[in-house]
Amino acid sequence: MTTSVGILAFGSLIDNPGAEIEEAVVGCKLNVRTPFGVEFARSSIKRGGAPTLVPLEHGGASVLAQILLLNVSEQVAKDRLWRRETNRVGQGGHYTHHANPSPNTLIIDRYANFEGVDAILAARFPATIAPLTAAHLAKLAIESARLERTGRDGITYLINAKRNGIRTPLSDAYEQERSCIVFKPLI
Repeated sequence: MTTSVGILAFGSLIDNPGAEIEEAVVGCKLNVRTPFGVEFARSSIKRGGAPTLVPLEHGGASVLAQILLLNVSEQVAKDRLWRRETNRVGQGGHYTHHANPSPNTLIIDRYANFEGVDAILAARFPATIAPLTAAHLAKLAIESARLERTGRDGITYLINAKRNGIRTPLSDAYEQERSCIVFKPLI
């Protein structure tokens, strides 16, 4: 009996799953909602400090997502997701669950029988942004755009999330703050 495996994409995974995941995708379930709250609550080192979407224990909101259906085993899917999220694609290595993760440890959560798929995997880094306000998110996004010239900045990330229909409790205020900072007149 074959078990169906999927990866829940609710951020940059939607547009850029990476080569290892992409080669295993055999289908996609659109317009699903995350079974957890999500918010722009992590400052990503690999994105110049940009705010990125992460699952939260408390707060956030269920957001629009996709399930990438894969033709690999659950462990292989975990390994590929781990490598993608930790910038190790093509370098090998395996995902190991950590009972006491550090603030920079990726956890892969498993959801059984979700949306008709036997095993759904979702990447979870801890939230690191405090205070978690729209103004703070906008400042981090603008600063990341100054540092990161490869399209991996906070403004591009926010635009892509919006284009993919992702809305969190802070999305609208964050976008408004970002616009105010970007278009603030120089005096």
